[in-house]
Amino acid sequence: MEIVAIVKDYLKEARDRLPEGVTMEIWNDQSVFLSGRMDLLKKNGILGLLLVFIVLALFLRPSLAALVAVGIPVSFCGAIWMMPVFDISINMITLFAFILVLGIVVDDAIVVGENVYRRMRTGEDPRLASWKGTHEVGVVVIFGIITTAVAFTPMLGVSGVSGKIWRNIPWIVIPTLMFSLVQSKLILPAHLALLPRSDPNRKRRGFSRLQHRMVEGLENFANNIYRPLLKVALHARWVVLTIFTALFTFVMAMIIAGWIPSQFFPEVEADIISAKLTLPKGVPFETTKRSLQQIEDAAWRLNAKFENDGQPIIQHLLNTAGSQPYQTGFAAEGIPTDTHYGEVTIELTNVSNRPTSAKEIAAMWRNESGPIPGAVEVAFQSQASGGGNAIDLEISGSDFETLVAAAEHVKSELATYKGVIDIADNNREGKRELKLRELTPSGKALGLRLSDVAQQLRAGFYGDEALRLQRGKDEVKVMVRYPREERESVEDIEQVKIRTVAGDEIPIRDVAELELGRGYDVIRRTDNRRTIKITADIDETVKEANANQVVAGLTGKTLSQINKEFPGVSWSFEGEQKDQADSVKDIGSGFFFALIAMYVLMAIPLRSYIQPLIIMTAIPFGIVGAVLGHIVTFTELSIMSMCGIVALAGVVVNDSLVLVDYVNRQRRAGEGIISAAWEAGAKRFRPIILTSLTTFAGLTPMLLETDLQAKFLIPMAISLSFGILFATLITLILVPCVYVMLEDIKKLLFSQEKIDKWEANLQAEV
Repeated sequence: MEIVAIVKDYLKEARDRLPEGVTMEIWNDQSVFLSGRMDLLKKNGILGLLLVFIVLALFLRPSLAALVAVGIPVSFCGAIWMMPVFDISINMITLFAFILVLGIVVDDAIVVGENVYRRMRTGEDPRLASWKGTHEVGVVVIFGIITTAVAFTPMLGVSGVSGKIWRNIPWIVIPTLMFSLVQSKLILPAHLALLPRSDPNRKRRGFSRLQHRMVEGLENFANNIYRPLLKVALHARWVVLTIFTALFTFVMAMIIAGWIPSQFFPEVEADIISAKLTLPKGVPFETTKRSLQQIEDAAWRLNAKFENDGQPIIQHLLNTAGSQPYQTGFAAEGIPTDTHYGEVTIELTNVSNRPTSAKEIAAMWRNESGPIPGAVEVAFQSQASGGGNAIDLEISGSDFETLVAAAEHVKSELATYKGVIDIADNNREGKRELKLRELTPSGKALGLRLSDVAQQLRAGFYGDEALRLQRGKDEVKVMVRYPREERESVEDIEQVKIRTVAGDEIPIRDVAELELGRGYDVIRRTDNRRTIKITADIDETVKEANANQVVAGLTGKTLSQINKEFPGVSWSFEGEQKDQADSVKDIGSGFFFALIAMYVLMAIPLRSYIQPLIIMTAIPFGIVGAVLGHIVTFTELSIMSMCGIVALAGVVVNDSLVLVDYVNRQRRAGEGIISAAWEAGAKRFRPIILTSLTTFAGLTPMLLETDLQAKFLIPMAISLSFGILFATLITLILVPCVYVMLEDIKKLLFSQEKIDKWEANLQAEV
């Protein structure tokens, strides 16, 4: 942004010095889009913070809500302070991470504050209530926050380009949670102790009256609806487990069957669209220019249609003949340059000033351009952070003819899928050339070999080194070859005479067969095997067109059988599909180790190897809520959705840990197991509901965001927000039922005498 400001200041002075007819403009100013996206996220963050405070104020005393909400900026300041330590900048992802943790960061403060508030409402002295209330939930709050932080660690282990994106999120979330823990354990209790004693008989007015009604309403719901429902669920606990398990199985089956569409990376609204053109190698430069002009004219016609509606779409246009500067990808050979290459690139106006997306404009531009005569490849792509082709397949084999046939077969199969466009491969013919096919019978009879003929041709036209002369420090090669006028046409080759072993000179046509054809453009090998890369894109304006579904269908139907039809041919996905597989593998393995760490952390405060498993039963059911959220909002699952699900595990565990700890307290106080689970659900109802509501409220502005620039962030917000809502139901209904079911299993496996002995030992330890 600073550099752009300097450039703009320079332009103000430089334009006055330019000759007449010469102008200077800024091309592809990324700072405009960066600042716009950051402003969008800051706006969502402020709205989310306001909603979180409103939720807290409605269900807690306004003064208590204010003290709890103060922990948000304090924790954020701590995280910002640590950003240079972790080499993290202020960018789109880090700003989104702050929004993501906005509602989570107050979870520990809510549990502490609500517990203190509950004591204060009974008339207990604020100083005593603050100390006792904080101490009562102290251990579970500490381990709850640590387990939530651990849930974000799998994002640190993602490799490749994706890893550079994901690491921004945990390095914001984890420090924020750690500072919130310090604030809720040390600073918040000191502030709560200074609150005036609660007076239940005071006259309430305005917002205080509304707040009192909301609190009473929540308590009435807990007592009149939730308590009876939980009582029924506890007595029908095995039925409850069966219902939730069936729901989980059904949702997973929908994902596996492909009923819920998915993609690797949600589409980021692009600012650049480029049309890549490749003609047969060796075509004249003028032919390439004419074809590019056809594409450029189509772009201006399309712009004119939008101008008629008062909304032009083209800000700048660049017509490049001889190279392809924008669509080179990560090719090792760099930017392709030759007479048969070309590209037309347009920079779009700001997304807020145009009526349609870049993908739709690219599709319209493709239709407007029509077919390009003789084109080997024409690809219209919108350039965004997703990048790359939707389908990128590499096949390899030892026999090149078989490999070419396999490539054509795969391309023809790809063309049968709906919405698949720009199908191409990198096996392209090179320039025209005369090929030495084989020796004639006469040539063989004269004792010649094909290599002899080839070497003599090379010597005549390229030259053969006769000697080297010393010129000072340098050596000068002396090459012997035909005169220039005898090596300028195909006829000159046909006039060549080949010297035989006996010293005779025979016309080349008498000793070898010559054939006019094309050579190879580039010969590509992987592990000493010839390779062909096949690429294709997805037209997202076509309904039901989905890259993952195409890949799954192609793999099951075509690629799995390709070795039988074309022996020796193997295949592998590259590009976006390979990045997707690697990212999913990294997050999956990281999540596995995170689950083990979470189990160990929960076992410490619960003093049990079994009870952490009760809490962890809520994790897979949280996935159900995340998937249902995508169905309700008509959003495709993506790698961002998966990151949200991973983060969800920690939040779900946090709520369940508080509940199970309270059940243990009730049991140690002498309550029966069903009674303890029932009472714990009712007593922990409000903090669990509040933590869920604040998390959802913090993400609500992002969920409702319609700006296309925020589209790729929304799936993660959906996973976390809808997942936590469904997980609340799991925590309040399923977790108490599983707790009681564990007792059922113990009675089946062990005698009552042994169980009584265990509980007596537990009481003695306490």
